[in-house]
Amino acid sequence: MEVLFLLKRFLRYYKRMYDIHITFRNEEYDMYIPKYFKINDEEVIYNFIEENGFATVFSQHNGGPYATHLPLILDRTKRELYGHFAKPNHQWKDIENQEVLIIFQGPHCYISPSWYETQDAVPTWNYVSIHVYGNMEMIMDEQEIMDALSDLVVKYELPESPYKLEDVDSNYMSGLSKGIVPFKIKINRIEGKWKLSQNHSEERQKLVIQQLEKIPSENQKQIAKLMKENLACKKL
Repeated sequence: MEVLFLLKRFLRYYKRMYDIHITFRNEEYDMYIPKYFKINDEEVIYNFIEENGFATVFSQHNGGPYATHLPLILDRTKRELYGHFAKPNHQWKDIENQEVLIIFQGPHCYISPSWYETQDAVPTWNYVSIHVYGNMEMIMDEQEIMDALSDLVVKYELPESPYKLEDVDSNYMSGLSKGIVPFKIKINRIEGKWKLSQNHSEERQKLVIQQLEKIPSENQKQIAKLMKENLACKKL
C-alpha cells in the first residue's frame, strides 16, 4: 500500500508539471483541468461561448459515440442553449434521455520550447475550451422555434444586412421547418479551461507572447492577446 501511495504521488507530480492526464481506477474526472488552467468566472465562460458559438454536440447514438457540429445560441438567464438538427441526422432520435456534452473550442496554437530562456523544455499546446453538460429536449412550440431561429440569424448577419427571417414567405418557411429538429439544452454544469502557460514563470510567458505576436495567424494572435490579458489581471 505504501508503494502504491508513493507511486500515485510521483505520477501526480508529473501530471502537474507536464500537463499529462493520468487517471486512477478509483478516481473520476470530467475534463482534465489543472487548477491554474481553470476558468472560475462564469461571466468569462458565457462571453467565450457567445464569441465561439459553433459547437460540437456529443451523445450516444445506436450504442456508440456520435457528434454533430452546430451553431448554438446561449440564453444566459434561462441557462439554456438553442439549436437545431437536420432531420435526416438521426442523432436527435435517441438523445433526449441522456446527458449530452457540448464542446466550444477557441483559439489554439503550438508553443515551441525554442522560445524559452532554456533548452531544458519540451513543446506544448496552448488553447481555450469550454465543456457544457446538459439535457436536451425538442422544441414543439412554433413561436419558440421561430424566436430561436431568428436569434441565430440576427447574431450572425451583419448589422447593416437587409435580411430578416420574418420577411421570408411563411409557406416557404413552413416547408423548410419540416426538415429540421429544433432543440434546447438545459445546462447542468460548465467547465472552462484556458491553457495559457500559467504554469510557467512570468518571464517565460512574456517570451512566448513576443514570439506568438510575430506569427501572422489569427490563432496565435488570439492566444497572445489572452496571455497578455491574463498577466495584466494578475497584477490587479
